[in-house]
Amino acid sequence: MRVLVANRGEIAVRVMRSCRELGFDSVAVYSDADQEAFHTRYADESVNIGATPASESYLNGEKVIKAALETEADAIHPGYGFLSENAAFAEAVEKAGLIFIGPRPETIALTGDKLAARRIAREAGLPVLPGPDEAIEDEIPASLLQKVTYPVLIKAVSGGGGRGIRLAHNSTELEMMVQAARQEARASFGDDTVYLEPLVQKARHIEIQIIGDGHGRILCLGERECSIQRRRQKLIEEAPAPSLSPTMRKKLQTAAMELGKALNYRSLGTIEFLLDENGAFYFIEVNPRIQVEHPVTEMVTGIDLVTAQLRLADGQPFKYSQEDIVIRGSAIEARVIAEDPDNNFMPSTGEITFLKEPGGPGVRIDSALYTGMQVTPDYDSLIAKVIVWSEERQTTIRRLRRALTEFQIGGIPTDIDFLIQIIDSESFIQGSANTTYLDTFQPSAEPDENLEIEIALAAALLEHKRNHNLSNSNPNQLAGFWRYQAWKEQMR
Repeated sequence: MRVLVANRGEIAVRVMRSCRELGFDSVAVYSDADQEAFHTRYADESVNIGATPASESYLNGEKVIKAALETEADAIHPGYGFLSENAAFAEAVEKAGLIFIGPRPETIALTGDKLAARRIAREAGLPVLPGPDEAIEDEIPASLLQKVTYPVLIKAVSGGGGRGIRLAHNSTELEMMVQAARQEARASFGDDTVYLEPLVQKARHIEIQIIGDGHGRILCLGERECSIQRRRQKLIEEAPAPSLSPTMRKKLQTAAMELGKALNYRSLGTIEFLLDENGAFYFIEVNPRIQVEHPVTEMVTGIDLVTAQLRLADGQPFKYSQEDIVIRGSAIEARVIAEDPDNNFMPSTGEITFLKEPGGPGVRIDSALYTGMQVTPDYDSLIAKVIVWSEERQTTIRRLRRALTEFQIGGIPTDIDFLIQIIDSESFIQGSANTTYLDTFQPSAEPDENLEIEIALAAALLEHKRNHNLSNSNPNQLAGFWRYQAWKEQMR
């Protein structure tokens, strides 16, 4: 099978790696800005599909399908974001005689539209957050304004990944936040329809991973905790969810399975819930695609989710039964983003001048980074994911901290230090953080003493060596010193 990956960055590379292991050819698509991107180099073939704006390239379904046909691809994998939850695109793919690696178009229409998903969930007997199922496209209807209870979330009907979501505390903020959410949703998903959802205070965000064969067989691959969020954007995810009782785990998984059966689900899907402080849970949405945080499920189940997707699309039967799904150990993922926490998380742009990714037992890095890469403001700021596994959670946290401290990215600010301070916090260590935890989280402003000591020693060594070379050697030997230091760093 020949697979065109209709995405970019780390998820494109992730899908292509599974293709390569299965012996499938992969085709990359790229915009003008991504001509030198790693996914274009890794694929067996690459096709330019347009100008830098996503609307003219990654969100242009006609160009993507044309590229698939011209390169004689058999299937299209949409990854996440962009066209992954676009039912019209999935339908167009199948009408073109290609395989869409994901749910059926009609399933995406029901679940990719979060208002439709709420209605389906109610019919399947799941508890759903109260509130009107009314879409907002232009002006907010007066009848809807009368029903609003503040604070309230404005959420994009399409897409996911925390995009197209805003919070309004009062009627004055509401109109402004609706427009902001619509603008971001339009840029990210090509659909600016939004709706209102009550804000559940001090809630935990728990999601259940399912996979279906489209013929009534559904498997549950456990749950993930996604409560560490900044402005509704997930930063840290883990599996299994800490401090979750066996009874609640069973309830959530049963509810997710029931919805999967009601949808006769095909391929990967994630059923998302909010768990309030009183122990009540509510369905919030279905993500009919692979998730950013899928690696933690892979780490604790030992199942390659992308490979499972590809095999299903290739007509191969399920390799596993529910009895084969055993959760072992603990896995945590931290998202490395090109944003500056010291400057109100402003997006970082520029060249990656130095890169050293962590390794060692139980450490996995999903990225498309390389030295010399240009980070631009054109797309999502997620540039890498650090995923770690260990047999018990406290060791996993320590391993994640070690991996993050080893991760060196030169040239642009990132959130790595911010992530370290989160996992060092008592609430995270105890597994008691909720979705509003980062709203009041105050990272330490104290400098890293060990880093300061290392910098001082390095400066002293450099000055000593420089003085020695100037007095005993010719100037060309200074370049040799720098080459030696570079070699020494690589060998560390």
